[in-house]
Amino acid sequence: MDNSQLGKRVLLINDMCGYGKVALAAMIPIVTHAKHITTNLPTCVVSNNLELGKFSILDTTEHIRKTFGVFDELGFEFDAISTGFIVSQEQAKLIASYCNQKKQKGTLIFVDPIMGDEGKLYNGVGEITICNMKEMVRIADVIVPNYTEAVYLTGSTYKQSISPAEAQQLIDQLRAIGTKSVIVTSANINGQDSVIGFDHWHQRYFTLPYEVVPVRIPGTGDIFSAVLVSDVMNGKSLEVATQRAMNIVRTLVIRYQNIPEKCYGIPIEECLDEVLKD
Repeated sequence: MDNSQLGKRVLLINDMCGYGKVALAAMIPIVTHAKHITTNLPTCVVSNNLELGKFSILDTTEHIRKTFGVFDELGFEFDAISTGFIVSQEQAKLIASYCNQKKQKGTLIFVDPIMGDEGKLYNGVGEITICNMKEMVRIADVIVPNYTEAVYLTGSTYKQSISPAEAQQLIDQLRAIGTKSVIVTSANINGQDSVIGFDHWHQRYFTLPYEVVPVRIPGTGDIFSAVLVSDVMNGKSLEVATQRAMNIVRTLVIRYQNIPEKCYGIPIEECLDEVLKD
């Protein structure tokens, strides 16, 4: 294959789920379809979507440690690294150290601090996980928490709706941890569901309103992150990439809102050409 015809080199670090189009299973097809050279590294191998209540997790920390060594020996470099679910403090420190090392060489670091939603943490997520994610936020160029995760990261009070001033304060608190740019999904600003953000490249705050589709399908956050990373690496501004990711997720949720096995997630390969076209 002629690599000159491809895009950027992107390393995806997230969990690999056996049952369910979430995490790496959702992200790899999108980033690859965007013509980037995609490498993946699972933080753990999970039997199924955690929302099903019962699951088995294989921690891959030692595999990650050895893989980073091999990557360095082979001279692998990346234009971007995108991280998601992290299983332990040891793993967080390992991944943060590697990302920081690559950041010094110009690699962009995208962090999705996966911890919870709708005001509560996911199954198996506790205070240690919050500390782990702060390790990643400290070295990030762009973070993509939902509102719940932003609240836990900053120690703020969860509210059903916040003012524009409170939204900016939340973003600034996240930036104070270390990240340069911020995108907070699932925020409600004065009664309007919105995605809020700050683009450090343009020194600009932004608020992008949307209408909620009242159905929950796992993996939509991973789709959002994959589109965002792909578009930023293809030269789109953070705000434009965010709006496009919002539009794509909404289109997919509407299309698949009546599928019988919602816990499986969106069958992303079915609609790559149609939905993810420029």
